Amino acid sequence: MEENLLKTCLYDRHIALGAQMSPFAGYDMPIQYTSIIDEHNAVRNAAGIFDVSHMGEIFVSGPDAEKYVNYVFSNDISGMPDGKVLYGMLLNPQGGVVDDLLVYKEFEPDRYLLVVNAANIAKDFGWLLANAEGFDVTVRNESDVWGQIALQGPRSEEFLVGALHLDAAAALSFYSYCEMQWKGRRLIVSRTGYTGEDGFEFYAAEDAIRDIWDVLAEAGVTACGLGCRDTLRFEAGLPLYGHELADDVSPLEAGLGMFVKLDKNDFIGKAPVAQLKEAGVRRRLVGIELDANAVARAGYAVAADGVQVGTVTTGYHSITLDRSICMAMLDRPYTELGTRVDIHIRKKTFSGTVCRKRFYATHYKK
Repeated sequence: MEENLLKTCLYDRHIALGAQMSPFAGYDMPIQYTSIIDEHNAVRNAAGIFDVSHMGEIFVSGPDAEKYVNYVFSNDISGMPDGKVLYGMLLNPQGGVVDDLLVYKEFEPDRYLLVVNAANIAKDFGWLLANAEGFDVTVRNESDVWGQIALQGPRSEEFLVGALHLDAAAALSFYSYCEMQWKGRRLIVSRTGYTGEDGFEFYAAEDAIRDIWDVLAEAGVTACGLGCRDTLRFEAGLPLYGHELADDVSPLEAGLGMFVKLDKNDFIGKAPVAQLKEAGVRRRLVGIELDANAVARAGYAVAADGVQVGTVTTGYHSITLDRSICMAMLDRPYTELGTRVDIHIRKKTFSGTVCRKRFYATHYKK
């Protein structure tokens, strides 16, 4: 194990369950407890819990909070209702993605919670501070104060009510949240997730997070590691920073243009994104279904007519769909649905067909 790895407040639970641990974003995190397949299927068919306490929580407050967040965030929070959650990105001046994140509008006036990727906490916090000049805001990194659990799967609401007795949170619509007291402690509950299933995420102090984990585990919810978190998000076509998103990747290339509101006032990265939209992207993220069962891993070359036309960003043999699929950033015109391409996997070549990158879609609606 690498030295100086951080541990979440649930580390002792992971060890007690015999989890396979591995470094991730500076933390010693559970990759799996039993098997990635079993944990993946538990989330698709019932419910699973994930320790996501390594994620970052950055709070922005002050008279200029809305103006400032709108300046650094690609989505538009103007008139955002209390209790709403928006997905979007921090963009750099070149229009690339610094990070993708969730913004929670707090019930307190002029206060927002920004939930950022674990590997980017320090980078994001520095970026936010560097761009706060001229705004009457306070930006605080409280990532060490908060723990976080994700409860995901079609039976999530059942366990939310039956085990945790959080009946009020069951009324939440997708991408909304509420604040409440749970056993005398402050709790933020949002109907959000990263698996393509219905689910909830809980933010609280570490002692409350440990209690929530214990209650859900005792109720029979399957403990799940980061291994199946990746297979689940991938099947649902959700991006992972460092794979589908990066500092040199435009949200338009990643197919996330709907989360960049070019009709709002000036924000960091607006001009280059607008210019790219006008000119048209030269590459785009797509899905590929392979003819064979070979697994295309990130970094593998994609070719057409004997010439490399792109690179795989994530690939697996889909557990839910039982076929080999991947996402890849391809040059146009090879991004059209139905286009035939070849993927170089080790020393062999396997053919596949360009398809939509959202391979799996749940029928959940709320």
